[in-house]
Amino acid sequence: MSEVIPAQAAFREGMSRLGAAVNLITTDGQAGRHGMTATAVCSVTDSPPTLLVCVNQRTKSHDMFVENGVLCVNVLTGEHEELSGRFARFSEDDRFAYGTWEHAITGAPVLANALAAFDCRIVDRLNRGTHSVFICEVDVTLNGNADDGLVWFGRTYHRLPPPG
Repeated sequence: MSEVIPAQAAFREGMSRLGAAVNLITTDGQAGRHGMTATAVCSVTDSPPTLLVCVNQRTKSHDMFVENGVLCVNVLTGEHEELSGRFARFSEDDRFAYGTWEHAITGAPVLANALAAFDCRIVDRLNRGTHSVFICEVDVTLNGNADDGLVWFGRTYHRLPPPG
């Protein structure tokens, strides 16, 4: 039988076993430019193209996403592991000094060599516990050319080989 551990600790351990793509969630607008690393991203529907993005309400990013009303989900490749770490840490450094950044429709920063980038407008928000679930309609999807993908599993990065 499995070891009995407190519910929150068991949940966190279980979630560490749920592999997920690593993404940079970026925004720009009246509140300024900012970004963070996230794995809590999921498709909702393709008609209209819609994603959900979960963000802790206590982060600086959260309020900037709310005020700007736009975000871009930049799906990372294996070569972006260091960049992911830069966006995951609290730092006063300009995170956008690393990588090559462009813009699509919303004005949110798009990583030029992302595996995919979903440029979105936040159309709804659900607050649950410590997090907000942003419902985001995708204005444009940009698909890049990469050799591999980057996932977070077992509290560490893993590179996925290219399909085929």
